[in-house]
Amino acid sequence: MENELFTIDSSMVDWSRAQFALTAIYHWLFVPLTLGLAVIMGIMETIYYRTGRDFWKQTAQFWQRLFGINFAMGVATGIILEFEFGTNWSNYSFLVGDVFGAPLAIEGIVAFFMESTFVAVMFFGWKKVSRGFHLASTWLTGLGATISAWWILVANSWMQYPVGQEFNLDTMRNEMVSFVDVALSPVAIDKFCHTVISAWVLGAVFTVGVSAWYLLKKRDVEFARKSMCIGAIVGLVASVLAAATGHHSAYTVGQTQPMKLAAMEALYNGGKDQSLTVFAAVNPFQQPDWQNEEEAPARLAVPYALSFLATNDFHGYVPGINDIINGYEKENGETEIPLSEKITRGNAAITAMRAYREAKRDGREQELEILSSEFQENMPWMGYAYVDEPEQVVPFIPVCFWAFRIMVGGGCLFILLFMVVLYSLTPNPSPSGEGSSRFRHLIKTFWFKTKYIFTLGKVTTPLSTRREAGGEAIPRWLLHAALWCIPVAYIVSESGWLVAEFGRQPWTIQDMLPTWVGVSALPTSSVMITFFLFLVLFTTMLAVEISIMCKQIKRGPNL
Repeated sequence: MENELFTIDSSMVDWSRAQFALTAIYHWLFVPLTLGLAVIMGIMETIYYRTGRDFWKQTAQFWQRLFGINFAMGVATGIILEFEFGTNWSNYSFLVGDVFGAPLAIEGIVAFFMESTFVAVMFFGWKKVSRGFHLASTWLTGLGATISAWWILVANSWMQYPVGQEFNLDTMRNEMVSFVDVALSPVAIDKFCHTVISAWVLGAVFTVGVSAWYLLKKRDVEFARKSMCIGAIVGLVASVLAAATGHHSAYTVGQTQPMKLAAMEALYNGGKDQSLTVFAAVNPFQQPDWQNEEEAPARLAVPYALSFLATNDFHGYVPGINDIINGYEKENGETEIPLSEKITRGNAAITAMRAYREAKRDGREQELEILSSEFQENMPWMGYAYVDEPEQVVPFIPVCFWAFRIMVGGGCLFILLFMVVLYSLTPNPSPSGEGSSRFRHLIKTFWFKTKYIFTLGKVTTPLSTRREAGGEAIPRWLLHAALWCIPVAYIVSESGWLVAEFGRQPWTIQDMLPTWVGVSALPTSSVMITFFLFLVLFTTMLAVEISIMCKQIKRGPNL
């Protein structure tokens, strides 16, 4: 792709995207467990603070050790990820650094320093500070990690929904005009809530799975059952919240990125009363012929559900890929112009920008205001000036379609897992229960256990410590299932990011900057070399983390 300064090889774009995707995927292996275990270890230390039992102190210390190992790996990969904006995506960084750099700077200055400070107190301050200060440090470590996630997700959300900025023709850069709009955009709020809550789900699955391993080995039974109980309760609550935030995220995507939603559903031709696809025979390795097919073959769908998901109206209008390409009329009366018109307006914006620069260089001041007005009128479609054909603005449908179903299906699986685990942890009612069913006893036990957690250990559960510790045998198939759900949780978590990032392609900034315009003018060979170096480095780091984590788990909580 040729611009005013240099020619970029298409292979350079592909390798830059591949390297960034590699780094982001590895980084995201560490982040959700950090956020999830922060809640688990915070709850356990809070119970220790309120009860004074050494059992809960040692339990909290065990999960904190696993948190610390994972936290260190996440920091290392995250730093490399941020450097890649400057090395591989210098055009992007130059154009939007004034906007994009602000939340990343706040994340580094405030959130990262906050979590780095208190994580030291959390690990080394058990005998040096009071129990209350140590408890505060534990929660502040988790809060710092969550705040860090907030600012990173604000930056990512701005790429998906660029608000609070204007393009300055004099500096040739996007400049922030409203920090509040950038920080509190609806996309940022939805993405933060859904992402962090889904990380809690992964942390809960990890806790339940590790606890299941101890029960399979018949080791540290009381520790395992109590950890499993807390993990299952946190996971069940988080899973329900994730479903609710996921629905709202889908609604926001339908309003701001309709092409992403159409790709997620393999919806080629939209309309009212749209059904939500449960299954369709979409080839996972080949882009479907969306221009000529009516819908994906062998489709099984839930009537009206997609319309409700995207519009909060069971009869709402949802555009398909062809509708977005050809233009359509929205339900609010506005018209979405066709791709051909967007390309025309994008070219008009680029033409006006070049004419403005020439007029300014030649001192023709009387023309500047007219040219600036013409540019601003067409600026929202500036990125389409670099688009030649419809295929370039349609994401790779198979990845979006199947990743979305893996994400949603995995979420449903985890809800079932947490419910069955809680059911299995609940003993049968005593003979004097006067006919009370196990289901009623489960609800009662779940209520008391939840109150025990959220009232910080001050509520006495209806089960004695003896019954809790020994309890009834949990089926081995369930323990094996819980253990195998740990890798499934990571697959589900990565799938969510694939939906978010593949769905906005080809844009680095939605409608403003395609990927092939944002890359650096580097030799392709240099990016290829660093790609494989990072692949080896990150794989080694992952193997080291798994090895250390397994050794710590085998060592146990030292009760």
